[in-house]
Amino acid sequence: MIEVMIVAALVIWSAIVVFKKVFPKTANSVFMQLSSFCAKQGWFTLAKWLKPAMVSGCGGSCGCSANEEPVQKRTEVQAVKWK
Repeated sequence: MIEVMIVAALVIWSAIVVFKKVFPKTANSVFMQLSSFCAKQGWFTLAKWLKPAMVSGCGGSCGCSANEEPVQKRTEVQAVKWK
């Protein structure tokens, strides 16, 4: 019985993660509606937990960072030259 509950929790969690990755705008609207419903019911901690994070950066899901710090470049490994 415990194993079934653990597998079910993992499947549900995975489905939520995939839903957020594949449909980010729809997921944000769904979680915002769930958050506002929970706030109306008085469940403020759950509402805060469900509320989606504000989009920062360009908002296009392109992977650009929100902060202005430059990304450090990795140094390339160079081959040893034997004389």
